[in-house]
Order: sequence, then structure tokens, then C-alpha cells
Amino acid sequence: MKTIILASGSPRRRELLAQIGIDFTIDVADVDEDIEADDPQSLVEELSRRKAKAVAARHPGTVVLGADTVVVCDDRVLGKPKDEDDALRMLTMLSGRTHQVLTGVTLVRGADGREEERTFAECTDVVMYENGEDVLRSYIATGEPTDKAGAYGIQGRGAVLVKEIHGDYNNVVGLPVARVARELSEFK
Repeated sequence: MKTIILASGSPRRRELLAQIGIDFTIDVADVDEDIEADDPQSLVEELSRRKAKAVAARHPGTVVLGADTVVVCDDRVLGKPKDEDDALRMLTMLSGRTHQVLTGVTLVRGADGREEERTFAECTDVVMYENGEDVLRSYIATGEPTDKAGAYGIQGRGAVLVKEIHGDYNNVVGLPVARVARELSEFK
């Protein structure tokens, strides 16, 4: 497989791709993420598509991978928190409950209307422990929640908040790499 371009600045996505031995470079997409969608799956698929296509336009003929991850609880999409109060609101909502983590992924090659594209979404159920405000505030004070969808990072200190998962752990981190590897191998 030739080198691909990751249309993301996420350190977690970089680590996951490197972990499975995929050669890649990075070109961060700058796209408008304020969109209307019928459901969370459509949202993450459209955002991943926009990111991949924006970068593909600058690199014709190269395979580009775009991705977007959101947390969903009670049909509400939780993105990255605006501040510590927003992080506390999100984590309180998730406490003692099951929520979903959805990651949309788009692979695209080409540009100018001649591109090949493959888009999909992966969903993982995450069950949180009942976490009191003191535990949540202590976690928020670490600074870790600031750049994470749903205000927690399962691969970091946020792991202590999580009781169990059902599905792909790496999807919760930010990229379902097993599925990505399979899709890349089939992407012509």
C-alpha cells in the first residue's frame, strides 16, 4: 500500500495508524463543521467526507483518509467541550449510563469530480460508572477533556470513568483501525 494522507491533526489517529503499520503523511483539513444532519451517523459520515475531499483536492491521485468522531447520549451529539463547565455537564450526563461513540471515515482518491470514495461509520457502546462530581472535577482538572468528544479520553486518565465497552475500543479512541485497514486493502 502506498502512503496515504491523513486529513486530521488528531494525535490519537496518528498513533493508531502508526500502530498498525500504515505509512501516512498529514495534511489537516480546514472545513466548516457546522452542518445539519438527520442523525449522528449521517453527521460523522458527512464531516469525514468534507475533510477527505478538501485534502484530496490538494493531492490528486493520492488516497486521503478523513475521520470525525462524536459521542451520542439520548440522541444528543456531544462534541468537544467549550470549557470546564461544559465538560462537567457532559460527563454528568454520561455518568452511570450507556452512550455511543460514532466515527465516520472517508477514503477518497482523486479530485475534480473523478474521485473514488468509500465512506462508512463505526459505532461502539460505552458504559460509564456512576461518577460523583468530585471524581469528575478531579478528572477535568487534568486538562484531558478539553479536546475530546464527550469530554473524556478512554486511552488516558478517562479510562477510570469507563465500566465497559461493546464494540471496537480503537473506535472510541478515534479511529476504527481494523475496519480502516480492511477498507484500505479493498480500495482500488
